[in-house]
Amino acid sequence: MMVFAKVVELKSFSEAARMLHTSKSLVSKQINTLESALGIRLLNRTTRRMSLTDIGSAYYQHCLRIASEIDAARQTASQFQIEPRGVLKVTAPVMFASLHLPDAIGEFVQRYPLVELELDTSDRVIDLTDEGFDVAIRISRTPAAGTVARKIADFDLVTCAAPSYLAQHGAPATPEALLEHNCLVYDSVRGQHAEWVYGAGKKTLSIAVAGNCHGNSMSVLRSLVLNGIGVGNFPRYLVGADLRQDRLQPLLEAYAIPSNSALYLTFMPNRYMQPKVRS
Repeated sequence: MMVFAKVVELKSFSEAARMLHTSKSLVSKQINTLESALGIRLLNRTTRRMSLTDIGSAYYQHCLRIASEIDAARQTASQFQIEPRGVLKVTAPVMFASLHLPDAIGEFVQRYPLVELELDTSDRVIDLTDEGFDVAIRISRTPAAGTVARKIADFDLVTCAAPSYLAQHGAPATPEALLEHNCLVYDSVRGQHAEWVYGAGKKTLSIAVAGNCHGNSMSVLRSLVLNGIGVGNFPRYLVGADLRQDRLQPLLEAYAIPSNSALYLTFMPNRYMQPKVRS
C-alpha cells in the first residue's frame, strides 16, 4: 500500500523505486501483487503514461490516511526515544524512600515534566517483569539475576547513642562492653535472638545484646535512641543526618565490619532503553 501511494504521488515507477531505495521491477511486482490481492485494477499504465482508475483514486485516499498515521506513529516512537515521557514505575524500601526519595523525586519531576512517576514503597522482593516495574531500588548482597544493577551507595550499620545517654552511662570502649548497656534491638521476627557483629583484627565478635525494648520498627527504635533510652545499631542511611548534626554519636567505629551489601538501582536489560528509565 505504501509503495502504491508513492507511485501515485510521484507518477512514476522509476522515481518511486529511487525514493524507496529499491528496484523498478520490485515496485512493479508489488503493485501487481496488491491488485491481485484486491481483485481490481488500481492503475492504468502504458509504456508512456500512467493514470489512476476510479477505484484506484478512492483507494489512494485511504492509503494516504494510513501513511499519515504511520508517520505519526514513527514520530511518537521517536519522541519516546529522545525525550523522557510516560509512566515510570519505581519500587523502593519503605524507610529509605521516606527519608531520601522526596527531594530526588521533586527534582526529577521538575526536570522531566512529561514523566509521570508512580512510586511503590515495599520491603518485599519484587519481580520487575512480573509486576511491571521499570526500576527497583534495593539493598542487597547480590542483585537479582537477569537485571542490570547500578550501585548507589555502600550499606553499613552504625552503633550509636544520644549524647544524653552517653553522659549518664558512658560510651562502651569494646563490643563486649555492650553487655552492660541497654541495647534497643530491631526484632523483625518476634523472639529472635539478637546479635550485633563486630571485628577485632582478623576475628569477628558476635555480641548477644539485650535491653528493655525491642520491636520491628527501626523508625520507632531510632526515636527512642534519640530520646536517650539506649544504644541502637542502625543502617547509616537511617541515622546519617542525626550523626552529622550530632544528635547521635557513633560508637565502636574501630570495630566496624565493612558490609557486603549495597544499595542498588536495578532495571531489566533492554537494548532500546527508554529515556524515562535512563534518566
